Amino acid sequence: MVVNDKLKHGDVLLELEDIHMYFGKVNALEGVSLKIQKGEIHSVIGPNGAGKTVMLNCINGLYHPNKGNISFKGKNIKRLKPYERAKLGMARTFQKVEVFGGMTVLDNIRLGRHTYYKSGILSGALYLGKTAREEIEHRTFIEEEIIDLLEIEHIRHKPVGMLPYGLQKRVELGRALALNPDLLILDEPLAGLNLEEVEDMARFILDINEEERWKVTCLLVEHDMGVVMDLSDRVFVLNFGNMIIDGTPEEVQNHPEVIKAYLGEEDLYATRK
Repeated sequence: MVVNDKLKHGDVLLELEDIHMYFGKVNALEGVSLKIQKGEIHSVIGPNGAGKTVMLNCINGLYHPNKGNISFKGKNIKRLKPYERAKLGMARTFQKVEVFGGMTVLDNIRLGRHTYYKSGILSGALYLGKTAREEIEHRTFIEEEIIDLLEIEHIRHKPVGMLPYGLQKRVELGRALALNPDLLILDEPLAGLNLEEVEDMARFILDINEEERWKVTCLLVEHDMGVVMDLSDRVFVLNFGNMIIDGTPEEVQNHPEVIKAYLGEEDLYATRK
């Protein structure tokens, strides 16, 4: 099947069909189906152990489902490796920050451009014509687009390992953006941040999704319900590997099974009184 790179806003960008994922006798995902449309922020919520990160690992290729299909831009990607999915336009940040602490901010972000380098070994070793032009082009994109967007100009030459956690989160986001993705998968981007940092990260996510320069579709896993409901076009709710609902934020907030999963039977009863 040919990859469709000319999807329009509202077309299905990513589709999960009847995904099952087992670990021994543990059913992490049971028949999960989901459609993410181009241009939206689609969030995934659920209690701890619901299967959210397992689902993301299936999407970006760290896990291969026992059953079901995954399509991206109209192509079945179930058997593709993570780097092959990245080449198709899929990028991800992780629940626990994954950066190279001994490298600078700029060098960490540059790693996200690796799929765009076309020069050969000899040209790269000698830093000749094509390699030099590529380097200038990619560096310009990183410095004028990503570093400016994330407001990290003042730390661009600092080793990432010396930065506060909130700034490390921005660097990891910048590295994902360096891939210039069609789909950005964000696994708990607000975890461990203070209130000011949460507001900044939420603003960055909105800019990435809405600004004409970016227009990136976002798949967001997050526990901060206030942010989820404010940012999301749609919200997908998982509980013990099963889908409860996939709907608008308003539909999700008023769904009794969602309230039950988050609040418990007694609180659910109290809300109905």
